[in-house]
Amino acid sequence: MLRLSMEKKRDKTVTKQIYFQGAFKMLRPHYLDNSGQACYFLINPGGGYVDGDRYRMEITLEEQAELILTTQSATKVYRTPHTPVLQENEIVLKKGSVLEYIPDPLIAYRNAKYKQNTIIRMESGATLFYSDILTPGWSPDGEWFKYDLLQLKNEIYLDGKLVLFDHLKLQPIEAGVDGIGYMEGYTHLGSIIVISEKVNEDVLQGLYNVIEKDLGACKAGLSLLTESGFTVRILAHSTQKVEELIVACSTFLRKEWYDRHPVTLRKY
Repeated sequence: MLRLSMEKKRDKTVTKQIYFQGAFKMLRPHYLDNSGQACYFLINPGGGYVDGDRYRMEITLEEQAELILTTQSATKVYRTPHTPVLQENEIVLKKGSVLEYIPDPLIAYRNAKYKQNTIIRMESGATLFYSDILTPGWSPDGEWFKYDLLQLKNEIYLDGKLVLFDHLKLQPIEAGVDGIGYMEGYTHLGSIIVISEKVNEDVLQGLYNVIEKDLGACKAGLSLLTESGFTVRILAHSTQKVEELIVACSTFLRKEWYDRHPVTLRKY
C-alpha cells in the first residue's frame, strides 16, 4: 500500500501526506529544474512481483500541484502459477494540477500473470500525461511471449464523466499475439494517454510530426478523444525505441505548453 498527496506552496509543489508499507516504497522527492515541479521515484526493494502479490497506489494532486512520477527500474513479473499479481492505482487530479506518469517498462517473464486496474479522476483544468511500456521477458528457450497474461484497464473520469475506458489484454499462450489488431510481428508495446484542455489541432499536428520524424521501424497510431485528449499506441522491436518515442512526445508537450526543458529520468 502506498499513498501520496501533493500540494502547491508558493511556487513549489511539496508533499502534503505520504504513507507506504511493505515492499512498495518511495524515495524522497527531487526537483529536476526550477519550475517547482516535484519528482518521485517508486521502488520495489523485493526485486519483482511473484505469485499472489497485491499492490495499491493512491495519488492525489491538490489544485495547481505538479508531479512527475516514475519508477527506479523496470517492474518485473515472475512466474505466477496460481494467483495473478494485482496492481491497483487510484489517482485524483484537482483543478490546475499536472501529472506526468512515466514508468520504466513492465517486463513479464515465463508463466507470468499480471493485472493492473487504474482509475483516474480529474477536475477541469487538470493535465494528465500517462504512459506504459510492455516488454516480454527472457525465457530459457529464447522465445518471446512466454507469459500467460497481461491485462491493463484504465478508466479516466473528467468532472465525474467517463471520458476513456482502455482495456488491453494479451494472452500469448492461449490466443497468440502476432495477428492483425494485436502485435503484428512486433515484440514491444507502448501507450500514451493525454488529457488536457490545452489539446488542440496545432498540438496534434506538431505531435504527429514528432512521431513521424522519430518513428523509424516502429508503428504508431494517434487517436483523438471526444474530451480534450488523445491516445498514442506504439509497436516496436525494442524497449529503447518505445522509450524514445514517449520521451519525444513528453519533450514536445513540455516545451509547447510550459516552455520547459525535457527531463532526464535515466537511472543508470
